[in-house]
Parts: sequence; C-alpha cells; structure tokens
Amino acid sequence: MKLVVFGLTISSSWGNGHATLWRGLQRALADRGWRVTFFERNTTFYAQNRDIDEIPCGEVIFYESWPEIEARARREVAEADVAMVTSYCPDGIAATEIVLGAARALRVFYDLDTPVTLERLRRGEATTYIGPRGLDEYDLVLSFTGGVALEGLAELAGARHPVPLYGHVDPQVHRPAASAERYRADFSYIGTYAQDRQSALNRLFIAPAGRRPDLRFVLAGAQYPPSFPWTQNIFFVRHLPPAQHASFYASSRLTLNVTRSDMAKAGWCPSGRLFEAAACGTPILSDSWEGLSSFFEPGREILVGEDCGDVIAALDLSTEELARVGASARERVLAEHTSAHRAAQFEEMVAKAASSRGELDMAVSEVEA
Repeated sequence: MKLVVFGLTISSSWGNGHATLWRGLQRALADRGWRVTFFERNTTFYAQNRDIDEIPCGEVIFYESWPEIEARARREVAEADVAMVTSYCPDGIAATEIVLGAARALRVFYDLDTPVTLERLRRGEATTYIGPRGLDEYDLVLSFTGGVALEGLAELAGARHPVPLYGHVDPQVHRPAASAERYRADFSYIGTYAQDRQSALNRLFIAPAGRRPDLRFVLAGAQYPPSFPWTQNIFFVRHLPPAQHASFYASSRLTLNVTRSDMAKAGWCPSGRLFEAAACGTPILSDSWEGLSSFFEPGREILVGEDCGDVIAALDLSTEELARVGASARERVLAEHTSAHRAAQFEEMVAKAASSRGELDMAVSEVEA
C-alpha cells in the first residue's frame, strides 16, 4: 500500500508537534507493509532545525515552491492507494485539488489541529489547507481531537462522518532511559511557546516555581519571548530534539502537560507529549479537560491539577508514590496508545472508507445505467 501525504513537516520537530507523530506513524505503517511519500515545503525555520533527512521504507520530497513540484505530486497521487492532506500544510489547498481529482486513491484529510482550525473557521479566517470546497468531497476525514470537535468539522467544513485518530508514541524512541544532570528537574515541561497556553503555564509552572525556590524547574521548547516570566530556579533548554526526550523525562521527578486553550475547551485532545512522557515512565501532572479519563485514570495513571496548590501537593508526594503513577501510565500507554495501535486503527478506517466508497461508486453506476 502506498500513502502520499501533503503535510507540514516530518523532518523537523522544531516548534511543532506534527513531526514526531508522523515519524512514529510512518514507522508503524512501514512495519505493516506501507510505503509513505511525504511532501514537505523546504521552509527556512524547519530546514535550519532538521532532525532527519529520510524515513525508513519511504521518501520525503522537499520542495521550494508548489509549481516546481506539482507535476511530481500528480504522478505520486496517481500511483497511490491513499492520498492525504493535513492541517497546516502550506500548500494544502493546491494539494487538495490534486487529491480530490484522484481517480484511484482514497482521499483523506487529517486535521492535527482541529480546535484551532474550527476557531479560525468560526472567525471567517482563511487557512492554507481548507479551501472553498471544504471537506465534504473527502472519502475520510480524520481528527487529532475527538468529542464535539468532530461535530464542528461536519458543521463548519462539511466533513462527512469525521473520526478521531488520536496522538500516540513510538516506544522505540520514548522509553525509560538514563537521566542526565543537565536536565535534572523536580518539575519539568516540554512545549513550544503559545500565547493561548500561557495562562495555564503561569498557574501550573511559573507560580509553583515562585512558591518553591528550593526546587529545580526545567522548561524545554522553542519560540519563547524575552518577556517570558523566568525565575532563578527555572532553567531553559531552547530546543530538545526527539532523541533527547527520553533522557529529559528520565531526569524529571514529575513532568507537566499543558493543553492549548482551544483544545482544552473542546476536550478529547491528548497531546503527543502526554503519551511520550508516559512511555518513558515519568509521572505526569496535567491540566484538566473533558475526556482525559478515557486515556489515563486520574489519581492512578496521571495526576490532574487546576492551580498552583495542586502542583505543590503533587511535588510533596513521595518518590515511591510518584513512581507508581509513572509505571501505571507506561503500562496503559503500551497497551493502548502506541504508534502501532494507531497504524492498525488507520488501516481499519481506510478499509471501511474504501468499502463505503466502492458501494457509493456502484450505486452511482447503477443510476447512470
């Protein structure tokens, strides 16, 4: 089976959550016999912070502009079993025209940023990946977020029966590892700076750091502004490549998960970072959102906090208690939330959509006859 993807990036994890997820899913699909061809515009900020240049049993096609690659894109889609456009693809609307015109390939759209997409659509703002044709012509619409966000994709973008394909983790990359002194933390956080996440980060990370100057807080991420409210006990790692995530988490007594505000409001939005930390066996404290308990059991597999006091209480737990939470989370993620699980789910969804499309094509043929 051949899958052609027009996406944001698979080569660089800098400042985005797409790349790590795609690497895990692509590897898992390759193990199941798929070949993935990924089209990625060669943007400066990703090219300068690239983690990989190639993928196993697949190909990354870098390009400078759409016109130079359009003919190649048409050839690849013509040979594909499945052709996909993703959210934040810089040439998604142009790619949509090719994908929706495919005679053979199953046509798929995957929104890895659904709540953000829906908010932009509600405000009447244009995107680079959903054009005037909307999503109703796709055979399958996937969403990184479940719950009411699926209804939004149907109502605002015309998606027919959208289904969730949640985040996941590649346990070959994220697993228990040796700690590193440079990452040593009583409380840690990995995340790109986002203004709509800052309020929660202030409550659950900055305020606790101010309350507990005796503890070491470590934050890793990109795009943090000079005005960020640093304290003397918050240490910064500008960019943490995926290969260092396991060591970073292993060096954390407790780590934080904070959800972007649009996603937290929508619910059913487990981030890739959530599963990564769990796979490393690191205890997690997360903000609260609807659906969280469907992925991890609060109190046993994850700690949930609303304010600074909740964080302080978690930091005061014994090492043994925190270790039990981390071990339980790792057991849950390996049983349900690996990239291999999502690859199998993706195959099932594709097969079902292909069957439905075949039945529709047959019905249309009978009507025309």
